[in-house]
Amino acid sequence: MHTIIVSSVLALAASAAYGADWHPSKHGADDTLGAINHLSTEKVIEAAKLVKTGKTYPLGVVTGWQTPAYPPRHYAITIIQPGFHNGPTMGANLATGNDDLLYTWMGIGSQIDGLGHMGINHVYYNGLTPEEFVTPKGLTALSIEKLPPIVSRGVLLDMTRHFDQNPLPAGTAFNEAEIKAQASAQGVAIGKGDVVLFNTGWQSLAGVDNEAFMAGEPGLGLGGAKYLASLDVVAVGADTWGLEVLPGEDETLVFPVHPELLAKNGIYILENMNVGELAKDEGWEFLFVLGQPRFEGAVQAVINPVAIR
Repeated sequence: MHTIIVSSVLALAASAAYGADWHPSKHGADDTLGAINHLSTEKVIEAAKLVKTGKTYPLGVVTGWQTPAYPPRHYAITIIQPGFHNGPTMGANLATGNDDLLYTWMGIGSQIDGLGHMGINHVYYNGLTPEEFVTPKGLTALSIEKLPPIVSRGVLLDMTRHFDQNPLPAGTAFNEAEIKAQASAQGVAIGKGDVVLFNTGWQSLAGVDNEAFMAGEPGLGLGGAKYLASLDVVAVGADTWGLEVLPGEDETLVFPVHPELLAKNGIYILENMNVGELAKDEGWEFLFVLGQPRFEGAVQAVINPVAIR
């Protein structure tokens, strides 16, 4: 009984602190796409004009058995040979082949967080409650397969240059002031419908010291998330596993940036972005292309966006 009372008090406190002024969405009470509404054919044409060299950059990291991930997430693949190594062949042409069976969490490696990933006090984007869209066989709303391709202008901000450290130490937060300063230093402006990525150098630890990689991270602060939301960006990502700064700015809050972006503003989160080469080439703005896998009912998805300059 004591546990129930405490939980109820905490829930009421959370409701009082956050209120319900963040829904319905500014995109309409029935909207399920969030900031993707800021995309347009005009935005695609504008972004395509940024392509000058034709160089492409895979923004996804390789996902494998040793990929560090938020526990208990993991990856497992099994290669199946229907004919075995020296088994029967098919047809007069002696055809043989391999197949694969993948067992993995969707939120591993480079990934997109959909709007159904995190909410506030069991309320998700546009006021949806679990009873309305969550089933054991998948989400019936806010799921990844319902998203159109995300093709837009990409902006990369190199925060290692702002702080003059590479990688940035865990717990290093960047907010509105730091974002504005680095954007100005790079000569770029963040616009409506943009995809904003951050380089912190943190990805250099993955596969080298996975324990340190997962123990914390530099990242976006809550103020920075609110600032980017005010600019009507479509997605925000970084070369870290969780985007937001850890340890956090307020020890009483747990992953506050996620619900701020996803639930309150319908802005998608991109994690473990491979932006090192892009930063090296000073690719501060580019054509961003993402055709996410269309797994029915998925909350998240492993992705490999492409930056084109």
